Amino acid sequence: MKYLAFATVVMAVAGANPGHAGSETISSSYTSTAPKACRMIGKPSEEDGSTTRVCPGKSGLVVLINEGDLREVVSVGRNREAAAREPAAQAWFGPFSSTGDRVEWRAAGGKPFAIIQRWQIADNSEQDKRGGPVSRAMLAVTRLPPGDVCHVAYVDVAANPNANELARRAADDFARDFKCGTDTVKTIGQSGRTTSLTKR
Repeated sequence: MKYLAFATVVMAVAGANPGHAGSETISSSYTSTAPKACRMIGKPSEEDGSTTRVCPGKSGLVVLINEGDLREVVSVGRNREAAAREPAAQAWFGPFSSTGDRVEWRAAGGKPFAIIQRWQIADNSEQDKRGGPVSRAMLAVTRLPPGDVCHVAYVDVAANPNANELARRAADDFARDFKCGTDTVKTIGQSGRTTSLTKR
């Protein structure tokens, strides 16, 4: 029975991602998007205080973060200009939003194919102790080149105790085959208040 259970686990792992080799080694590494780790582009806008910063990534890629009207968009490319042309550069949410300072890079054979980021989405239906909207956490999975850069999956952190594991599995299983502009961004695991806030 023990052998049977082990065999079942091996088969599940090998078959988890039929579009890619089951024997490939997938790993995580991390970079920072904290302002001190990035290069600020110009000065904050006098009109709305919007800012742009470029942060070093992995394998020659950079992370572009644009913030305006208390909403962030994040994209990735070989340089700032390339990142700004990607669909991810237009992937903003209706509520106020911001990202954490750490980016997780999922890579196969040393080549990154997706990033995972923690986002904070403002929930205007509930106020915090300061009278502002409550922030709710979500993980977003974004596919990387070759091909377009765009969001492929969201995981509600509060609704899923294993949110990090779910996000990694989503990145590994379908980020590389996801077709930006055609495929629909998936909600992974249990839906919650945060993932409902992503709908514009």
